[in-house]
Amino acid sequence: MAEIGHSSDKSSSGAFHDQLSQTSSISSYYDDRSFFQRAIDSFKPINLEEDGVDTLNMTDLEKSIYATSRHPLARRLKARHLQMIAIGGSIGTGLFVGSGYALATGGPAGVLLSYILVGYSLFAVVMALGEMSVQFPVSGSFNAFFSRFVDPAWGFTLGLMYSVSWLISFPSELVACSLTISYWNDTINPAVWVAIFLVGISSINLFGVKGYGEVEFVLSITKVLAVIGFIIAGICIICGVGDQGYIGSRYWHNPGSFNHGFKGVCSAFISAAFSFGGVELVALAASETANPRKALPRATKQVFWRITLFYVTTAVVIGCLVPYTDERLLNGSSSEDIAASPFVIAINNGGINVLPDIMNAVILVAVVSVGASSVYGCSRSLASLAVQGLLPRCIAYIDRSGRPLVAILITNVFGLLGFLASSENQSEVFTWLFSVCSLAAFFTWIAICFTHLRFRWALNAQGRNTDEVIFVSPLGIWGSLFGMIILILIVIGLIWTAIWPIGSSADVESFFKSCLSLPLLIVLCVGFKIYKGTLNQWLIPLEEVDLDTGRREIDVEVLKQEIAEDRARIASKSFWYRVYRFWC
Repeated sequence: MAEIGHSSDKSSSGAFHDQLSQTSSISSYYDDRSFFQRAIDSFKPINLEEDGVDTLNMTDLEKSIYATSRHPLARRLKARHLQMIAIGGSIGTGLFVGSGYALATGGPAGVLLSYILVGYSLFAVVMALGEMSVQFPVSGSFNAFFSRFVDPAWGFTLGLMYSVSWLISFPSELVACSLTISYWNDTINPAVWVAIFLVGISSINLFGVKGYGEVEFVLSITKVLAVIGFIIAGICIICGVGDQGYIGSRYWHNPGSFNHGFKGVCSAFISAAFSFGGVELVALAASETANPRKALPRATKQVFWRITLFYVTTAVVIGCLVPYTDERLLNGSSSEDIAASPFVIAINNGGINVLPDIMNAVILVAVVSVGASSVYGCSRSLASLAVQGLLPRCIAYIDRSGRPLVAILITNVFGLLGFLASSENQSEVFTWLFSVCSLAAFFTWIAICFTHLRFRWALNAQGRNTDEVIFVSPLGIWGSLFGMIILILIVIGLIWTAIWPIGSSADVESFFKSCLSLPLLIVLCVGFKIYKGTLNQWLIPLEEVDLDTGRREIDVEVLKQEIAEDRARIASKSFWYRVYRFWC
């Protein structure tokens, strides 16, 4: 591994930067061609010259690391795209609709507690992920980090489950689109709306990463403004504006702060996870960002403000406006019934007539946004697994515009399941589909924290330190450690409530509907180790972890000097500026 990380650094770095130049010059290459010729040629495979690095003597892991470092995804996302993906990228049906089910099962204090705990853990996850992604902006980001810093079995198992979770989410969001439209008109067959949104969302991703970035930028702004507007309107209603008069903390006392006790709080965690899902997309886009060294740290730090403002504050406002005994909330168990949205219920209860329609339109925007993110997240993860040799090589096909076409096609084909919207059994089908990846988000987040710990330990084991780390997580290794512990405890609580559901005895079917991903995770991991014949080794030795391949800044000494100068410049500023740069 050391041979790749040091002796071949010069040649691999030269090839890497040559590839950047080739990718960035695609547009100029087509300048003298017609629009239709450019469109047709853009779908052809990218033509990369051999970079002269001998891979014959490399192990499978070394080839995987090198492949992800030179994967030709287009680098066209700007800082503003990444900022809005960070701020509003995961605001979707989990927050707008799923929070209603969490309120019904856990009560207002249960929702608030679950958001705070999961939110802290996710802040630690994103900080850890930001540190590694700025250092190694490679294809697939954290998916590749699992194979690189822990073991290829982790990369295959968790990468596949993460991809499948987005794969299943896409048709589910299409169904949610049709249900949102039915709020205004329920006479048209929902399959019609599924078809319209399937074509629209698929087209967004065919415009490439820049098209996705622009669309997500606009949609995220819309969602952010809507949430801020709801919080302001909610505070006004709480203070007495509307039909109910002064509300205050009435519902926190009657019917109460908690519902179903500790078990209700544990049940609320899964809704909190669904609300925060997609927070890691910022790092997934690292390899498609023009300047990750500048853009990613700022984007990842925005997560703190998003958690505080959009989730914690919203949880308090909703808890004051909607009692957990409201029967409309119970419809939220499907996480797609827009009538179960506590946002819509709160505004309706306040007697403000026009806002429910506006809120429903915002929910539609959020659903489209999450649908586009599903295609983006799934396609990039699948392509990364393929380029590492963990899936068939054809899935790693990248065209001249930097689009993983085969992976996008697979995701769009799976979206056809959205036509189950017109079936009476669609709820049962999606329940079992989601059971395949029910805990996938938690497993992914736990693995990210552990991988960050492994990265730091590898630095120490090889006699290196954070002086060469471009962006150091403000929470450090302790943040990752505590975040991982909290997430593990949450998973234990979810397994407990899955085996013994609220209000009933032990139920095997309930367990598999909620936690099928757990035995599947074990089977996939062990099966991969048996297939590769590596049952005798479960972790890559820290001394053999590759800490160099994939960097855009390959001269470690120059990099150390630049980092030291940046830190000295910030340290010379005022106290308030240092506080600002710490959080923003």
